[in-house]
Amino acid sequence: MTVAPYLVGLDLTGRRVVVVGGGSVAQRRVVGLVAAGADVELIAPEVTPAVEAMAAAGELRWTARPFATGDLDAAWYALACTDDPEVNAAVCAEAEQRQIFCVRADHAPGGSAVTPAVGHHDGLAVGVLAGRRPRRSAAVRTAIVEALAGGLADAVDQGAAEPVRPGVALVGGGPGDPELITVRGRRLLARADVVVTDRLGPRELLDRLGESVEVIDASKIPYGRAMQQQKINELLIEHARAGKFVVRLKGGDPYVFGRGFEEVLACAEAGVPVTVVPGVTSAFAVPAIADVPVSHRGVAHEIVVVSGHVAPGDPRSLVDWPALARLRGTLVLMMAVERLGAFAEALLDGGRDPQSPVVIVQDGTTRIQRTVRATLATVADVARAEEVSPPAIVVIGPVAGLVDGPVTSAPHDTA
Repeated sequence: MTVAPYLVGLDLTGRRVVVVGGGSVAQRRVVGLVAAGADVELIAPEVTPAVEAMAAAGELRWTARPFATGDLDAAWYALACTDDPEVNAAVCAEAEQRQIFCVRADHAPGGSAVTPAVGHHDGLAVGVLAGRRPRRSAAVRTAIVEALAGGLADAVDQGAAEPVRPGVALVGGGPGDPELITVRGRRLLARADVVVTDRLGPRELLDRLGESVEVIDASKIPYGRAMQQQKINELLIEHARAGKFVVRLKGGDPYVFGRGFEEVLACAEAGVPVTVVPGVTSAFAVPAIADVPVSHRGVAHEIVVVSGHVAPGDPRSLVDWPALARLRGTLVLMMAVERLGAFAEALLDGGRDPQSPVVIVQDGTTRIQRTVRATLATVADVARAEEVSPPAIVVIGPVAGLVDGPVTSAPHDTA
């Protein structure tokens, strides 16, 4: 009869844990042990670069020699992670003699403990054991954590979870694909009472919210309807003061031309607590999805991200366009579609090569993403002929000419 293991959570804070072995298996295990606050000593003649870096940073102690009898003295827990079965057996034998639980990585039955597949979500620790089938353990663990993070298990989780305190979470939703929001951003979104969103946020996530969640559309449509920033600030403060947990869901990263810090300052002045969750910025993610790296060894040593909401020569402009024209690296223009011709002209006037490759990526990471290619001399005419419209990211520089067409799968390909 197979005996099921007894799952238990160990408090290893400040307690001595010995890991024998310095390869990839040990590297994976020490990360969780250090995160749990364990006093980790790793014993191995050689270690991976990552483990060596952890030792150099003082996160663990590395004893650079083979395992020897007595190394488990005063240990609470041990892991045998070498690629030598005899060494692993010796570690487990000493652990058995000293009544110390020990994991044997190469042969689980030879140890007295088994490492589960572990995941974390909002203060929960999920551990899964699948009868020595680690891939199944990992798959089930991942499915559970994703269900919690995506709000699919809210009915179970919310009933027992700690209540969310009133306040505001400023969440960067990423460039549009709902899978590109951060884990923390999705977790906070699942706990919201009110969501104040804009048109560039990941819209599909709104459909997964509970029926009781109030969604407020604070979109700013270019050259069209737009909620004033002052009104958005007032809404955040009003609902937070009413005892609600408010998520301000923005596209990209709130601090990259997203006016996020204005909202943080308004809340702070009103005494409303704010949590900031950075997002994947479209300035870098959208070109990447379109196979345009904003940097590349030997091609670009600088990346400049520029807001295009005002034209060159406008008294409000803070951009030194002649200086940008002299650069040889990558320029990423955001909010630049309407004034693209003026920006190209300013760069050409400043001496930028007319044949500089340009890529425009419209609706990046969404199902309607499209890419338009041109040169600096032709980009205004090409964009007009192709009827390019916001949102779009414009990349100027040698990196835009590294490839002429797609080399990866489409952003919405889930295969």
